[in-house]
Amino acid sequence: MAVRGEQTGRPELVRARRRRGLSQEAAAEAVGVAPTTWARWERGEQGVRARHRARIAVVFGVEAGEVERWVEGWAFVETPSWPLVDCGGGSLEATVKSADLLWRYEMDPSRRHLLATLPFVPAALGEWLTSWTYDTPAASTAHTGTSRAVGMADVQRINEARQAFGQLDHQFGAGLVRPVVLRYLNSNVTPLLHGRYDDQVGAELLSAAAGMTRMAGWTAFDLNQHGRAQQHFGQALRLAKTANDPLMGVWVLAALTQQAIHVDQPAWAVRLSRAATDTARQAEASPRVMALVLVREAWATACQANPAESGDGHAARQVEHLLGEAERVYGQGVTDADPAWVAGYEEAQMGGECGNCWRFLGKHDRALAKAETAVAAFGDRFPRSAQINRALAADAYLQLGEVEQALEVARPAIPATRALTSPRTVDFLKRFSENLDPYADMVAVREFRDHLRQELVA
Repeated sequence: MAVRGEQTGRPELVRARRRRGLSQEAAAEAVGVAPTTWARWERGEQGVRARHRARIAVVFGVEAGEVERWVEGWAFVETPSWPLVDCGGGSLEATVKSADLLWRYEMDPSRRHLLATLPFVPAALGEWLTSWTYDTPAASTAHTGTSRAVGMADVQRINEARQAFGQLDHQFGAGLVRPVVLRYLNSNVTPLLHGRYDDQVGAELLSAAAGMTRMAGWTAFDLNQHGRAQQHFGQALRLAKTANDPLMGVWVLAALTQQAIHVDQPAWAVRLSRAATDTARQAEASPRVMALVLVREAWATACQANPAESGDGHAARQVEHLLGEAERVYGQGVTDADPAWVAGYEEAQMGGECGNCWRFLGKHDRALAKAETAVAAFGDRFPRSAQINRALAADAYLQLGEVEQALEVARPAIPATRALTSPRTVDFLKRFSENLDPYADMVAVREFRDHLRQELVA
């Protein structure tokens, strides 16, 4: 459970030091204070001055905002209401126990409410990336016991269910499908994980469970429940690690990258995207998988550098190189090495994400072309993706100075978005509305904003 100011000391500062293997004396020396001062900081008995906070950020290699969280912000209490996910190696039994715990909490009304209010915690990502990169997978994925035998047919049913849930999610938004996903994990997947299976079935079962858990994370992300989403993404990464399935891990890391971009954590988005790219290369992933991770890395890099405003030419060239490489490998087409999940990464999806990159580069004509192509391709098949790209196309018109055309493009997205259960999609329309501020005196803009407010309230 996340609380503020209800706990003595600064436990997050303590954990940060211990994660880096530092004693209080070593941390104090690195920051340039007495060991007694550092000890008082950790006990919450003394304030931490701004210059010392800046030095801690440098020494610990984190952003200033992270140090603020350690010193002043959310205290992260390790209780059953916050089942901290360790995505590292560990045993099969530990992985199954962790997943079982998280899914059971989702079915408990009191704990479900707490999960829904959890904040997104960037600090957890560092440990997960370290564990994913360096920890050893479970020695065995076989499980014995008195429960029923599990076979490949059971695994196939999980994968088919995930694909069906994914189609519903695309069509209607996460609000409709998420409760079904959680019930399926708790009622169908959990008993299978506790069943009897050999190493081969066990690895496939864990991978399928990781895919379904990723779906639980994705649907929470679409509902803007970011701490909750992060927990399920972390659990999915742990399941993928235990299964020794690098491509499933790539898929999860790519989702975490998108979430980090959405919650304005660009530095973490870059780290996550590069971990996904490195893992994909090491696994000799198919061209479609490589295209996905290269575009996500380009998107994260563009978001962090924001060359349109910063004038960072090096970052702009890096983004363009990544996009060019992604388009080149995507053009190689499908192969037998494609995992089933990458089939959903259509050209329109890739194009829409490329459009986000061009927006950060200030090339709004190219962003517009990508967004409009995506809207036409998605059509009625993927209403949520179509409306997100419609909002992005409207914003591109706005950046090009074509206000009336921007409003014309955005208007149809309002009723279409209202029909979805996707707060994330609403965010894109709200962002477009905020970008209309320079034109707030225009009658057409006032009418659009009034209409948007009325529809969202209704």
